[in-house]
Amino acid sequence: MNTKILQNIEKDVAEALLKIKAIGFVPDKPITFKSGIMSPVYVDNRRLPSHPAEWKTVITGLITLIKEADVEYDVIAGIETAGIPHSSTLGWVLAEPTVFIRKAPKDHGAKKRVEGGSVEGKRVLLIEDHITTGGSSLSGVEALRAEGAIVTDCLAITSYSFAEADQAFAAAGVKLHVLSGFTTILASALEQKIFTAADYEVVSDWLRDPHGWAARQS
Repeated sequence: MNTKILQNIEKDVAEALLKIKAIGFVPDKPITFKSGIMSPVYVDNRRLPSHPAEWKTVITGLITLIKEADVEYDVIAGIETAGIPHSSTLGWVLAEPTVFIRKAPKDHGAKKRVEGGSVEGKRVLLIEDHITTGGSSLSGVEALRAEGAIVTDCLAITSYSFAEADQAFAAAGVKLHVLSGFTTILASALEQKIFTAADYEVVSDWLRDPHGWAARQS
């Protein structure tokens, strides 16, 4: 694996996301994640398809990461909804089959979570737009495995790199590959003066202990 190539891609992706304002700093109006964690910062990678040049940087980065990490797969899968544009685009560029995973089964028809084709006996590469605690992604892994798929790898555009997420993926036997970690994004935001030194410290404090951050603000 060429570490230098991956480091350059990580920085390029961080700069692309900052350019399209996919990273937001909201210390005065913290947002609450599905997990209950309150945060002074957010990631909105859903903005990427509206910015083709930056999206191309991300898709190219994902392709390079797949090659450099020597990930083996037969099918590419995306989690509803945010992962689907990226997984579908990767499938088109790489000429590989794709499926998508519903967050919950349909209440009619076959009531399946995995849509688009059979994954039984196939190695499926899961694509996510962003990882917080990993719960949604690992639910997708369970759905794929329930359909007979072999899932050992997940690629995400960004991640907060929480220890609990790393532990959850490890426990599930899934290797998580992240295109741009949040520490790199944060450093780029400081370098570009998008974040002030004070902003940087607030977010760094949150990253060190996301569960206890809200209590420390009161």
